[in-house]
Amino acid sequence: MSWEYRMPDQDHSKLKKTPLYDLHLSLGAKMVEFAGYAMPVQYSSGVLKEHLHTREAAGLFDVSHMGQAFLHSLEVERGAPGAHEAIAAALETLMPGEIAKLKKGAARYTVLLSEEGGVLDDLMISRPLRDDLQGMMFLVVNAACKDKDFALVQQKLGDRVRLEIAHDRALLAVQGPKAAAVVARLIPGAADQTFMTMRGYSWPAADNGAYVVVSRLGYTGEDGFEISVPNSHAELLAKALLAAPEVEPVGLGARDSLRLEAGLCLYGHDLTPETSPVEGNIAFAVGKRRREEGGFPGAARIQREFAEGPKRLRVGLRPEGRAPAREGAEIQSTDGKTIGEVTSGGFGPTINGPVAMGYVDADYSTTGTQVHLMVRGKPLPAVVADMPFVPHRYYRG
Repeated sequence: MSWEYRMPDQDHSKLKKTPLYDLHLSLGAKMVEFAGYAMPVQYSSGVLKEHLHTREAAGLFDVSHMGQAFLHSLEVERGAPGAHEAIAAALETLMPGEIAKLKKGAARYTVLLSEEGGVLDDLMISRPLRDDLQGMMFLVVNAACKDKDFALVQQKLGDRVRLEIAHDRALLAVQGPKAAAVVARLIPGAADQTFMTMRGYSWPAADNGAYVVVSRLGYTGEDGFEISVPNSHAELLAKALLAAPEVEPVGLGARDSLRLEAGLCLYGHDLTPETSPVEGNIAFAVGKRRREEGGFPGAARIQREFAEGPKRLRVGLRPEGRAPAREGAEIQSTDGKTIGEVTSGGFGPTINGPVAMGYVDADYSTTGTQVHLMVRGKPLPAVVADMPFVPHRYYRG
């Protein structure tokens, strides 16, 4: 795997636990520390089978360690008109995404930026469909960054936005080509959603119903959903999903290999506070209007990189042979010049071979460029490759 983890204390007493902790143990999960939580890295079937099952059917992931929050416009709560406009204007001072034109029920991937234009975190932001929730946004951020993300929002926007951190909600992800059929049986109407949309539902199976937020997106490259559910109903929902013959539990190990094959970034590795979204090859996170107007942290650097090109770029890499190149491996030109570094790497079960991504000098970023990856002190031949390594299968209707 391209990220690091360590075994926690045997009693896990110093680690945070998600509402599904006991369920993970009952399913035979191997638990590890990740972002301060005790999380399942794999179950009894192992990472390889979990990975392939997700590609072939549907995998259930516990992502309750992620940070969830609802953002409310204080201007709207004080009676001012222009609900969406008010909260979008506030958020666009921190994010380069096109928030003002975000349609009702739509989700968007964007980033929080430092004053130097580096990525502080990548995140999902959604606008509710319901009119009675005007002036609100739903935010999902990375587990390791959530405390500082929420502190930044409070510090910078506290006079314009009320931050409601959803400590009382879990987050489950169902990913794979059969995910829609499974979710449709439990939450009628959810399968009608298209990629990058969000809807709220009353889950009828829960006592008196439970309000769930269903987003059709994910971190595997497959079709799938992320479902925000009250902590009190998280295990009930997880068991209902696992009761479907198509669904198996999947841990962090396969989650990492799935996202790597899909060419998706892992924050803290492929994206860092030193990396701009242009360098990170996620320029789509910066809206077209925002590129022209600026008005977000680090705009001068990012606009310059759009105009002139970045000095380095995140690229896909396909090593020859079977040996994987791990994070930190030096990337060299064929004549021995150091030109970059691997940021994620491992074995891709779907393509039955090693894959990696990393940053290289822009002159070496063209698809097909031959490079060497230094593995155990020896040059491993590789080629710069297009991403994703496995085609995305998002449902667009």
